[in-house]
Amino acid sequence: MKTMKFATLVLCLLIAVSTSAANTKKKSKKAKKEEVVEKVDTVSMADFSYAYGIAQTNGLVNYLAQRMGVDTAYMSDFLQGFEQTEMTDADKKEKARLAGIEIRQQVENQIVKQVNRQINDSIDLLHKDLFVQGFRESLAGTARLTSDSAQAIANKQIEYYQKVKMEAKYGQNRIDGENFLKANAKKDSVQTTASGLQYKILTVGTGATPTANQKVKVNYEGRLLDGTVFDSSYKRGKPAEFACSQVIKGWTEALTMMPVGSKWELYIPQELGYGAREAGKIPPLSTLIFTVELLEIVK
Repeated sequence: MKTMKFATLVLCLLIAVSTSAANTKKKSKKAKKEEVVEKVDTVSMADFSYAYGIAQTNGLVNYLAQRMGVDTAYMSDFLQGFEQTEMTDADKKEKARLAGIEIRQQVENQIVKQVNRQINDSIDLLHKDLFVQGFRESLAGTARLTSDSAQAIANKQIEYYQKVKMEAKYGQNRIDGENFLKANAKKDSVQTTASGLQYKILTVGTGATPTANQKVKVNYEGRLLDGTVFDSSYKRGKPAEFACSQVIKGWTEALTMMPVGSKWELYIPQELGYGAREAGKIPPLSTLIFTVELLEIVK
């Protein structure tokens, strides 16, 4: 009996040891599996460093030629400078001289041309030699005017030249508008305000009248004198919303006189519209006609 019990105990121990060994073996296999790392072909850090340096020069020659104005026939001189890590006083002096050459080229080829186009589209009116003289003397500290005085003269004169240029190109729009408004003002149905805004009441509204800082919802259609429709909320199928103060002057004035429910036709002089600006399909100096329907004041 004792022998049987002993044999049974030994058998149990063997089973336990076997199971433990099997579990350990499984864990070991699992651990090895987790330690497997994908092998990637690579090079030494020395080879990588050299190759990466080469890769970074891709496009550099074009950049030097196109953006920095370097003549690529002198790449050996470029490399000589590349090897020099610090600038000497002579180098700094040469760099300043080269910058002067570059700026003079910009003055000749870009700035003078741009100013001439601001003044007149067809002929060059700027005195280039005097422009260059003023440029040079300002940098040298010997100019006859202070920088602020010169800037004030330049701004005022450019504004004048642009008005002359605009008048030559779009002056007929202004003349046509003035003639239209003069004739339109004689109609019994049309009223004219002190600013020159004209309007005709199509529907009398009975609601509140908005103030300049209030937001409104409107339907509208805008036309040029020749009948061209340049904007229409009716066509979009959705009324527009905006503050009365965020639109052109003629609109602001009219909206702050219109009771909700009103429908007016507005005749807006160019100076109360977009003036000399071109706004989408609206040419500069255009008198505008709007049909405006004030739907509500947006709370």
